[in-house]
Formats: sequence, C-alpha cells, structure tokens
Amino acid sequence: MPLNIPILLTWLRVALIPLVVGVYYLPPHFLPVAEQNLAATLVFIVAAVTDWFDGYLARRWNQTSAFGAFLDPVADKLMVAGALLVLVQLQRVDAVIAFIIIGREITISALREWMAEIGARKSVAVSSLGKIKTAAQMVAIPMLLFHDPVLDGFQTHMAGEALLWIAGVLTVWSMFYYLRKAWPLIKERSGTL
Repeated sequence: MPLNIPILLTWLRVALIPLVVGVYYLPPHFLPVAEQNLAATLVFIVAAVTDWFDGYLARRWNQTSAFGAFLDPVADKLMVAGALLVLVQLQRVDAVIAFIIIGREITISALREWMAEIGARKSVAVSSLGKIKTAAQMVAIPMLLFHDPVLDGFQTHMAGEALLWIAGVLTVWSMFYYLRKAWPLIKERSGTL
C-alpha cells in the first residue's frame, strides 16, 4: 500500500465518518443539539473537501495508485451513507431517498467490480451526470446536518431537502445510464437475457 499525502487525505476522510455520526451520540448537556449540528456539518465539509483535494493532489503530483483508486470511492460511499443514516434517524431525511441513494451506490459499485473483472471497467467510468449527482449530495447533506435557518431566515433544511431529492432523481438517472452502457456486455456474458 502506497503512503503519500493523497492516500493520507483519503484515510482522514474515512476517520472523519465516525465523528459525523458520533457527535449526535454526545449528551445534550455536553454539546447542545445546535452545536451538534454545527460540529457534524463542519466535519462533513472537511471530509468533502478532502475528497476533492486528494484526487487533485494525486493527479498533480502523479501519485495515483490502484489502492487509492479503490479507497477513494469507498470513503465517499461510507461518508454519504453514514450521514444519510444519521439524517434518517434524526427524521430529517425520508428513508426512501436514503435507500435510493445508498442502493444505487451498492448497485453501481457491484457493476463496476464486475466490469473490471471482465476488463471493461472504462465502460462504466464516472460520467458528468454522476459528478453532478455527487455535487448535489455534497451540498445537500451539510445543509440537512446544519438544519437551522441562516442569513435572515434562509431555510437550510428545506433547501437541503429539495437538493437531496434532485440528487435522488440524478441518482436513479445515472444508475440507468450506467446500466444501459453495461447492458450489451451483461447480455453477451449472461447468454440467457
């Protein structure tokens, strides 16, 4: 396993996931709910920034690796899934949208793994649609974690909820996009479809 700054940033993201979740398990007398929201939001934002920064540095410094290519999306999916589960528990996100987003991530990860096994991973490489979906999630989740109004009544929760539903639609759309791209190979390899 290579050890460089991009990999360390990815590991930092993995380490920050339990903090986003754990802050809500602190007793309210130790950290009031509004401060829990702020702490979780800030930790999530730091984790999201490391997501962009580790990839940028790996490419810029030519420190890409197979391990980094594996760990980075795993860290992203764990970060989003952990935050969504907390938001469902806090009743800030509908379980249906969380299931759609997490289910899509599992489905596309399995598809990419299978495509890599047959030597066709590039057929399901990340598309611009997937990047837009990720950006929508990464903006929506901190808004939902923060939850409180800001700037003279801007409802972060309502904006985050709307953005998460947009991300949900993009999630389904991108899943079908990837499945459609992979379908000829799935059909060819299965022989029964």
